[in-house]
Amino acid sequence: MGHGKRGTRGREEARLSETRKNTIVLDQSEILAFCGPRDQKLRLIQDGLRAEIGARGNEIVISGEAAEVERATGIIEDLLMVQRTLGRALSDQQVQMAVREAEPDGGAEGETESLAEVFLDQVPLPTRARRLAPMSRAQKKYLDHIRRSDIVFSTGPAGTGKTYLAVAMAIWHLAEGKVRRIILVRPAVEAGEQLGFLPGDIAAKFDPFVRPLYDALYDMMEPEKVKTYLETGIIEIAPLAFMRGRTLNDAFVILDEGQNTTVAQMKMFLTRLGVSSKAVVTGDITQIDLPPGTLSGLVHAQKVLQDISGIRFMQFTKIDIVRHDLVQKIVLAYERHAGKQTRDDAGRAGRASAQPPRGPQPPRGPQPPRGPQPPRGPSPGRKRSHA
Repeated sequence: MGHGKRGTRGREEARLSETRKNTIVLDQSEILAFCGPRDQKLRLIQDGLRAEIGARGNEIVISGEAAEVERATGIIEDLLMVQRTLGRALSDQQVQMAVREAEPDGGAEGETESLAEVFLDQVPLPTRARRLAPMSRAQKKYLDHIRRSDIVFSTGPAGTGKTYLAVAMAIWHLAEGKVRRIILVRPAVEAGEQLGFLPGDIAAKFDPFVRPLYDALYDMMEPEKVKTYLETGIIEIAPLAFMRGRTLNDAFVILDEGQNTTVAQMKMFLTRLGVSSKAVVTGDITQIDLPPGTLSGLVHAQKVLQDISGIRFMQFTKIDIVRHDLVQKIVLAYERHAGKQTRDDAGRAGRASAQPPRGPQPPRGPQPPRGPQPPRGPSPGRKRSHA
């Protein structure tokens, strides 16, 4: 039986390593939108794979090793389905993310959705007549968690869409009448939450800390609508310290930078949640700015609340970064450097512990007194001066 399995595996490996060519036929009206100017999008797909991809008339021809041709064919067919369903061309970023998601270590663990299912999971933003789509399987899973659970914790590196997608879901809930207000909360760690030392009223004092939240709002809504909602309290942006004693009913509440809360602050925030409300907590536990020795409330919550039904946890990784391509490389470089530094520190500690301890040294006895020293004569070669 063992020999049979090895033989089957060997035949499968041989099949995947053989050369193959596939051809995908498109309508003449969609070939340019799909391939992009000068086949730019095809090159983005080809750069991430070990296959040759080119357009000939209204056909896309893929050649190379069978395994790579199968991957490229699957990506192109999924992207074609999305383009045909939406009736518009896909962005370069969507194409790049599709290639990344098709990598062996890409995508959220245990998720089997096709790329078409991911990109077609649209979040309507009616105030600007546009829709926002997840860019990865992990982002789709995150949106599903928010839809199905009342409290969601989202952690991961910068650029994975933790806050941006949460704000999009908050706006959708508000537009659909599922909540009556949006409350965006952030700890002001740099000022110790004692904002009186900064000039201006509370909005001016807190503005530097919440600028990313404003950016997300203005990116998804008309500026006049954002201004009106802020003035009427439909959208509220406030320091975490101002949540104490409140009950938040019919609200979509987002706590951003949750890694910079203490355990007491996190407990206080979570227990503000009232009826018909949702809460999303975002943060990056590798960027904790609390004083040394202070336990992060986000780290603590991940351990304490893990098994509570109705609370979901989403962990993004560097693979899910959807900002500029260099951001993913920067995060990876810092992780490698931190890992090397940890190994170097461990090596130095190991070498130090391997040194045999020095035994007690015998006390130094009294030194004999020095006798009178003869007067020092003139140095050789120097002439004595005469007054």
